[in-house]
Amino acid sequence: MAIVTKQRQGRLRWVIVSLVAVAAIINYIDRQAFGALWPDIASELFPNMDDDGSKAIYGTISAIFILSYAAGQSIFGKIFDWIGTRIGFAISIGVWSFATMLHAIAGGFWSFSIFRSILGIAEAGNWPGAAKANAEWFPTKERAFAQGIFNSGAAIGGIVAYPLIGILAIYLSWQSIFICVGLLGFLWLLPWLYIVKSPPERHPWLSESERTYILTGQQNEDSDGDGEPDGYSPNTAELLSRKESWGVIIASGAIDPIWWLFIVWIPIYLNEVFGMDVKEIAFSAWVPYVGAMLGAWFGGLLAQKKLSTGSTVDATRKYVITLGCIIMIPCFILLRYPGSVSVLKTFGVEERAAIAMADPQVKKLMNNKVFKKLFKDESFVRSISGKNLEEIKAQAQFAEAMRTAKWATPKDDASAEERNALKYGPPTDEGISAMAYVSEILRARKTAAIIAILIMAILLFGFQTAIGNVQTLPSDMFSGKVVGTLSGFAGTAAKLSAFGMTALIPIITKGGNYIPAFLVGGVLALVALAAVWLLCPKIQPLERLKVKY
Repeated sequence: MAIVTKQRQGRLRWVIVSLVAVAAIINYIDRQAFGALWPDIASELFPNMDDDGSKAIYGTISAIFILSYAAGQSIFGKIFDWIGTRIGFAISIGVWSFATMLHAIAGGFWSFSIFRSILGIAEAGNWPGAAKANAEWFPTKERAFAQGIFNSGAAIGGIVAYPLIGILAIYLSWQSIFICVGLLGFLWLLPWLYIVKSPPERHPWLSESERTYILTGQQNEDSDGDGEPDGYSPNTAELLSRKESWGVIIASGAIDPIWWLFIVWIPIYLNEVFGMDVKEIAFSAWVPYVGAMLGAWFGGLLAQKKLSTGSTVDATRKYVITLGCIIMIPCFILLRYPGSVSVLKTFGVEERAAIAMADPQVKKLMNNKVFKKLFKDESFVRSISGKNLEEIKAQAQFAEAMRTAKWATPKDDASAEERNALKYGPPTDEGISAMAYVSEILRARKTAAIIAILIMAILLFGFQTAIGNVQTLPSDMFSGKVVGTLSGFAGTAAKLSAFGMTALIPIITKGGNYIPAFLVGGVLALVALAAVWLLCPKIQPLERLKVKY
């Protein structure tokens, strides 16, 4: 009854967007479970594989997911235009929840790839569906804030997913965790199908005052009473002939991979570069999503405030998108330096530990699977602290770890020079000697990880500030009849570029060097900014192009 009372007071549209935001939370919990659990999955299913090999498998499966997601964007863009948001969302979340549960029976690369592909196609419906719901249920001046609420759902999903999975991992196997998180989507269907009975033009719970407020506040409104927005609603060929459409598509294709760079690779980055295990990742990888959530709210509120004070839609969208990109670009540069000696010394890390942390021979030990586990044992760390080279080598646990550890080896066809490279084989005596102060090195790695996580939080704040306003561009310029279609095309472009980015990461980050990936991210932010300014000269409801004779 409390819900109905609020609806009669003119707040049904906020109930709708809140449900859509909850769907985004569930979407991200289901999606992030795979990355969060990957260290455990990899150790069980691929026990003899090194970090680069495991990362290649993870990257390939993730790329297949994103490619399927790209196809799903266009498929569901049309589905939402054909059958509406109510049934469109029900199909999308029902299928993806079932696909999540199927992960529990996966046993290797191919089964995971198939189940992630089904998940990707179905999860893709969330975004064109949200854009469609936003265009239907909100006047123009509230759309950026409504989109911000929805986008914050994705961020909250990231915040919730990692600690939730970390807690579940204490008590359950990774198979059981997939079943538990898959059930959430089926529970969401109950309030969705009960509350969202029809579009705002015909919804029986919508007060006349709220209905009037929504419909008269839309730039592409229904003036002829046919139940559909009037506005400019071109066919697909004409839609794609407009440079503004390509501005939306290119901006989405450039900016979206930035988000995927982090949501796919944060767990692997923290594990590979800083040696974090599943539980440590679970209780730290959520922090960047706090920045994302705040950015989603900030970008939406900023746009709403500027519009309410008389700023044009064109000026507002460009201002907020530019601000978001200006925040992101310096952060990509700063992510090169969390492990630098000067930065770590500023945070109280001893110089010798900061230097040793970057030493390739020390990295061999710190990143080796056998030694990673050993360094979690505080009694072992104390037993070698302050010892000389011979004493460290003679320590029983260290000697056993050296005997069983596997080290990188050159390929069979490698040249003699390549075979002698220092990256191959066990660590040198200099690297082993540094273990005398391994506790300080571990502290340096932890400090560097915290710095990197905080930079990522600021970066994702900027990303969400911009992306909510990029996602409203279709409804700013076109009729609701094709908003879902253009959003679907833009989403497909975004996911295809994210697919390329995800497939590229294992290649350009071999050996744990993620600087090339961050460089690509900075360039993509510039491309998105250029697309909005150059291809969308005036963000406003468009009119049909006049044919010149």
